Amino acid sequence: MGSSVIVRLGQVEDVPAIARVHVVSWQETYRGLMSDQLLDNPGFIAARERFWTAALTDERFAQNRIAVAEHEGDVIGIAMSGPPQDTDASWSVQLYVIYVLAANFGSGAGSALLNAVIDSRDTAALWVADPNPRAQAFYRGHGFMPDEAVKIEDGVREIRLVRAGPGKPSPK
Repeated sequence: MGSSVIVRLGQVEDVPAIARVHVVSWQETYRGLMSDQLLDNPGFIAARERFWTAALTDERFAQNRIAVAEHEGDVIGIAMSGPPQDTDASWSVQLYVIYVLAANFGSGAGSALLNAVIDSRDTAALWVADPNPRAQAFYRGHGFMPDEAVKIEDGVREIRLVRAGPGKPSPK
């Protein structure tokens, strides 16, 4: 399937599909880590549609980069990066979102999405759920290493992973 995955910049017309991938991915990934009440909320899709519409149209998000992965015309993955949000940031870009539907794991969509929103030469950081061994292994395979920062968001423990640019030291 990997050769038939197409990654392109997200468009406002993609919002319903992006929101669906976002919600289904959360349900697949965070079931047992987040409350079922949140994951199964009937308004969850509409809330994600509002978020993604703003992300694709509002000037506040003009520096962000949004990509979608498609297979046979269906959006199967999403990613978004932008300026660092962390106050202690020493990196140039932050990965905010990357999700691929579980049925498409191993398709190459995740790597293609990551490369579409973060240049391999950029220093970068992201937050990942802990535990989430599959995602953590994926990021480590792309040069991201934990820097010991931890936070709790939506009841989920997250660790920060940072990737140094070429020729720069990795975090401890």
